[in-house]
Amino acid sequence: MLPWLLLLGLQSDPAKLIEELEKENTAYIRLLSDWGKLTKYGSENAELRAPKPGENRVVFFGDDVFEQWPDFFPDKKEYLNRGISNQATPQMLVRFRQDVVALKPKVVVIMGGTNDFAGYAGPATEGTISENIVTMVELAKLHGIRVVLASVTPICDCVKILSERRPPGKILGFNGWLKGYARQSGSVYADLYAVLGQGRNMRKELTTDGLIPNAVGYAEMTPVIEKAIAEALAR
Repeated sequence: MLPWLLLLGLQSDPAKLIEELEKENTAYIRLLSDWGKLTKYGSENAELRAPKPGENRVVFFGDDVFEQWPDFFPDKKEYLNRGISNQATPQMLVRFRQDVVALKPKVVVIMGGTNDFAGYAGPATEGTISENIVTMVELAKLHGIRVVLASVTPICDCVKILSERRPPGKILGFNGWLKGYARQSGSVYADLYAVLGQGRNMRKELTTDGLIPNAVGYAEMTPVIEKAIAEALAR
């Protein structure tokens, strides 16, 4: 136990270490009490009216990149953001019925995978992530919801080292599978990686921390997403 504590810097700043450990412990307690984070949007969903006839309701269902979208489509009241930071695809699957199916959208935009690679919900492989995505798509189609599959966005080590937990090669490989599965399943593929990335990395001028896009990055993403939604609605 002692070498681990020394590695974390107990001798140099014990107060800071204790504070960080308390934060981590609180996060784990919260995670265990509501693993899928069903309470995040539960009340908001309960108060949401049913879509009007002809209304093109769209649910953005995903992780950090969706939840942290600044000024989320202010002119699109029919767009609902159901992103949750730090969430991986098995947790998304737990809340898919509550946060997507029950809201009766015309289209769901699904983005997930980056936190699986980082191990936020335990060990994961491309196979396990793929299975979770397939199940979500099948559930959506069973309920007449059209699907947009958004690529996992690139990362960069421009602020801190992220590539150790999110290897760019794995992200690229998974996006290749995702594009093929979108075609196979009759879904629409939204290639956000292409507008944010340069080679294997996110362009540093488009990100706040190497993982989340900044305002300019989100502006680059917007027309790609809107085009994909329009294509899904036209099918």
